Amino acid sequence: MVPYAGWEMPVQYLGVSEEHRAVRSAVGLFDVSHMGELYFEGHGAAACLDALVTNDIGKLAIGRAIYTVACNEHGKILDDLIIYRLAAARFLVVCNASNLEKMRAHFATHAAGHCEFTDRSRETALLALQGPRAVDVIRKLNGPTTLSDAPRFSVLESVLAGCEIVAARTGYTGEDGYELFCSEHTALTLWRALLEAGASFGIQPIGLAARDTLRLEARLSLYGHEIDETTNPLEAGLGWVVKFDKGDFLGRDALVRVTQQPLERKLVGFEMVGRGIARQGYPILAPTGEAIGAVTSGAPGLSIGKNIGLGYVPEAMSRVGTSLGVEIRGKSIEARVCATPFYKRA
Repeated sequence: MVPYAGWEMPVQYLGVSEEHRAVRSAVGLFDVSHMGELYFEGHGAAACLDALVTNDIGKLAIGRAIYTVACNEHGKILDDLIIYRLAAARFLVVCNASNLEKMRAHFATHAAGHCEFTDRSRETALLALQGPRAVDVIRKLNGPTTLSDAPRFSVLESVLAGCEIVAARTGYTGEDGYELFCSEHTALTLWRALLEAGASFGIQPIGLAARDTLRLEARLSLYGHEIDETTNPLEAGLGWVVKFDKGDFLGRDALVRVTQQPLERKLVGFEMVGRGIARQGYPILAPTGEAIGAVTSGAPGLSIGKNIGLGYVPEAMSRVGTSLGVEIRGKSIEARVCATPFYKRA
């Protein structure tokens, strides 16, 4: 257990490799109650939220979720978010625990006078059920209902194991699964019920370490690593969540200026050719030995049998197949830019 953003968080239960493989081959259960849950409600909620994020909230249907980022006026990333439209004028925004205070203040300021804004993070628990057998666990608990048949990136209110929940077909692992929001008072009941129902499917509780290796293989950004207030979504490979044609939003003018010239750097995935594991902060080197960037995330790719990483390099060095070096203990170890995601489920 380690302290993180005011919480005591599990790093591992049985071990990173075993937990990682359980999610890839069967099913894993994560306690991610540290995430922030923020609500926009009322007549002006959709318009208010749309002006604060890059993706198009106006096109988000009721019962659907969308991934996006919130930028400051300079086009830099304040946080990456998933937004769930629970009703025509009711939205749940999930933010990173490390950014909760910042995003709560940011959203509250902009929502004032436009819609009701509420932070319900402390009273809300969040359990993530991830892996190819996640649907089987839900069916065992719930029977053949709309919850087990819910499509990807959908959200609905339901009851599971006697607990009222908001269930979303979303996740942070590169696998199929669910994120289940419930009251802090029913979280333990739901946790135990999911473990019991999943026992015959090989379910394991999963800690932060395996969560990180899973999301890295799926090339999912982690705030404080790939993205922060020094990065913009275009260089981070998140241009697909920036909808310039939807109208004005915070940071739009700055991002338009970014599009008017070549990117100075790009986030790339790489695999180690030489022996060594890239870690956050290790210098990325050109073939000449010159430092040209830094590793943002790196770990063994347990599902693919290669050591992998992410990092920013000059745009000219970002093409797949480009040879790089990573400085590990004072030596340049060969690496190669590769296509991402590193792992993609069948």
